[in-house]
Amino acid sequence: METKNTGRIISELLTEQRNPRTMQIDTWDTGAIVRAIHEEDRFVMEAVAQVLPQVEAAVEHVYAALGQGGRLFYVGAGTSGRIGFVDASECPPTYSTAPEMIQALIAGGNSALFAAVEGAEDDVEQGAADLRSRNLSAADVVIGIAASGRTPYVIGALTYANQVGAATIALSSNKQAAISKQATVAIEVLVGPEAVTGSTRMKAATAHKLILNTISTTVMIKLGKVYENLMVDLKASNFKLMERAKSIVMTVTGVGQEMAETMLEQADYEVKTAIVMLLIHTTAEEARRKLAASNGFVRRAIIDVC
Repeated sequence: METKNTGRIISELLTEQRNPRTMQIDTWDTGAIVRAIHEEDRFVMEAVAQVLPQVEAAVEHVYAALGQGGRLFYVGAGTSGRIGFVDASECPPTYSTAPEMIQALIAGGNSALFAAVEGAEDDVEQGAADLRSRNLSAADVVIGIAASGRTPYVIGALTYANQVGAATIALSSNKQAAISKQATVAIEVLVGPEAVTGSTRMKAATAHKLILNTISTTVMIKLGKVYENLMVDLKASNFKLMERAKSIVMTVTGVGQEMAETMLEQADYEVKTAIVMLLIHTTAEEARRKLAASNGFVRRAIIDVC
């Protein structure tokens, strides 16, 4: 295992500082502890607001890559890696993306999703090797996630991504983070010391999840997977999602439940197709043709008649 000195002493990092507001938290009653944690969480939204320009820049890189057939990789260790997996795994059912479009890598492999793999995050070379095994190319984009901003596994992944020409984004919670130096776009969301010193699964992780949600959702909207504010490209793979699909079709077109269900069945439960069929009074085949011609945008597909 190869490790790398990432410069700054861990104890000097903002995420490792003691929080003066919670120094006596171990002596408080339940209500006081709960309120204190809640008060700390209030800092998250303001911290995220401060980095919105960087988030916007990250979105543009991801959109450019995905719009041209590239892929997005989230890379992290521990909680950071798990957050990446959550975002990646939710895109296929929500937006019908191919599983390979947005992927997540975690130090120690998939088993680290359920239990810590000691020492895995310290392996610089493994970060590169994991991306190499996915055939990373210049068409792709990599988001390295590390609250500390110094995780060797993430540094190795970003370094390799730069070597192959992929766009790189670093997401951390410390100033002048080591991973920021390896990225095209550096997002340093400074939530401050945690209620429990160093427990970055709290504010830092919350901020990171908000940012990843924002990046992926904005990209999906820009790719035409949302009409108005409805997820018209969802994959109706279970009862709940089939019911949501019907509700969306009814909301957009004004038809009743029976008609919505009939159109969805004819459209193989493709929500976009069913909507276009109803709005321009055409067949599933023609609706798909119009959607293909409009790059999947419902609004463009119906503009000639609505």
